[in-house]
Amino acid sequence: MPSPRIRRPPLPGFAQSIRFRLTVLYSALLFALTALVLGGTYLGVVRSTEAEPITETHQAQKYYGGVRLGDVEVVKVQQVERAVNYETRRTLRNYSLGTLGGLLVASLGIGWVLAGRALKPVRAIARTAEEIQATDLSRRIRLSGPRDELRELADTVDSMLDRLDSAFQAQRRLIDDASHELRSPLAIIRANLDTVLSAPDADEPDRRRAVDVVDRATTRMTRLVEDLLATARRSAPALDDADVDLAVVAREAAEEFGSLASVRRLTLEQRIRDGLVLIGDHDALRRAVGNLLSNAVRLAPENSTITVGAGSAGDWLWVAVADAGPGLAPHEQDRVFDRFYRGAQDRRARDRDGRTGDRRTGLGLAIVRQIVETHHGHVRLFSAEGAGSTFVLWFPGEGGGPRAGAPPETDPLG
Repeated sequence: MPSPRIRRPPLPGFAQSIRFRLTVLYSALLFALTALVLGGTYLGVVRSTEAEPITETHQAQKYYGGVRLGDVEVVKVQQVERAVNYETRRTLRNYSLGTLGGLLVASLGIGWVLAGRALKPVRAIARTAEEIQATDLSRRIRLSGPRDELRELADTVDSMLDRLDSAFQAQRRLIDDASHELRSPLAIIRANLDTVLSAPDADEPDRRRAVDVVDRATTRMTRLVEDLLATARRSAPALDDADVDLAVVAREAAEEFGSLASVRRLTLEQRIRDGLVLIGDHDALRRAVGNLLSNAVRLAPENSTITVGAGSAGDWLWVAVADAGPGLAPHEQDRVFDRFYRGAQDRRARDRDGRTGDRRTGLGLAIVRQIVETHHGHVRLFSAEGAGSTFVLWFPGEGGGPRAGAPPETDPLG
């Protein structure tokens, strides 16, 4: 039967701190080094000298001018030397022990002060971390002083807080925008249902018109929910990525929108090269290309051509979608990938189609950028007002990844 474990009494709070342990370590090292020096000096003196107290004397008669003055005690010269050595050893030993005792006390005080100064940045980091709350990530450490390991740690924590703050702000904006986008179709559905159900003279055309409005509103809500789910899925840390052929992804997306392009009198041209393999999520990549095609089909004028291409350039693989739509102004090109952003081209498309109830959710291009970035890729946009747009998705090939550098700045379909 195992013996019961003896519970030791807990140490005081100060004895559990890093400062106390560093103080003991500094003091112990200094004490050991000084003891080694003094001990070595004392041992060298002991081995190089003979020492013993005077224990034997001799009686001798003392004469002066032939007159006997009396008896005196005399010792040998060797005995005097040994006695002097003996006293020297004892004095050295006593002073060494006193010095070690004083040094122990002084080293504890000096070690406590030095440990406090060394751990001052750590206390600043701890205080800032305690003051930071989940709803307020605006505080930063901003540690000053030399660029040592603690300064590097503080800068790393500040950088992490910047990323967390940006992520939380983006999350709040997404929730606010999604709530606003969902509130509008819900209000439309509620208003039409209340009007039809509460109006006693509502006829069949009124009901049919209300059903059409409700159908468009629910379709818009469905798209929004699907886009939000896609955003959440690509934000998940664990994904079942496998070998994906970009050529297959591009062809599947083109086939999916082929019939819709025909209805809108658009020509869908494919410039796809085979053997473009990367590691990724096949469904997510197809959704990214599909979102680009969806925008192109929606915005391109009738009897124009939409080009879908895929190929490679150096260590990079690419898939691109080009259209002859209205294009984007320079000030819109930086914002077109923001969530829920709708530029002038979206408004022109809605005015042309006359389908205000079939608006897009504003998440399509934001999802494209998110999917590409989670594959360590880059999105490039080449556009001008009245000259169409080309979206290029660049992905690192085999052996690439987060450190693949930057892709070419050229339009592969140009």
